[in-house]
Amino acid sequence: MIDIYEKLESVYSGKDLTLCQESYKFAKIAHQNQKRASGEDYFIHPCTVADILVDLGLDAATVSAAFLHDVLEDTPVSADDIKREFNEEVLELVVGVTKLDKIQFHSKEEEQAENFRKIFVAMAKDIRVIIIKLADRLHNMRTLQHQSKEGQQRIARETQEIYCPIAQRLGIS
Repeated sequence: MIDIYEKLESVYSGKDLTLCQESYKFAKIAHQNQKRASGEDYFIHPCTVADILVDLGLDAATVSAAFLHDVLEDTPVSADDIKREFNEEVLELVVGVTKLDKIQFHSKEEEQAENFRKIFVAMAKDIRVIIIKLADRLHNMRTLQHQSKEGQQRIARETQEIYCPIAQRLGIS
């Protein structure tokens, strides 16, 4: 596993470092005993997403939200818990990513249109939500081999049609 904790210490300081370290610890506990399809500890995923964002030079609130981006969906942690432990800014980023993750579709046309609509609404509120989601998708693509063949095709097609053009437009493809 990447040593993201040490990397945080080399990039951030003061309150920013504390925010990142606390969100790391919080997510580690929240995802305790969870596994990815690969059999690896789930916590590797938020660490990798955060690492990508640190490399892109994102602020501490965004990196903090990256560590926490799946806790609302996959653990007993509530929005109130995140707000109490961190702050409103981090909560809004986590909620924004969680909302994007909950989108479900019934047809290809609806899927594409709805995806673009939700993504652009999220971008209008805070571009960092999209950047977290892109880093999340990048790590999921890097571990695609652990999905079923159908899942691989669906995720790859969605990535190619939806996420790649957005990353290109943002200059982070």
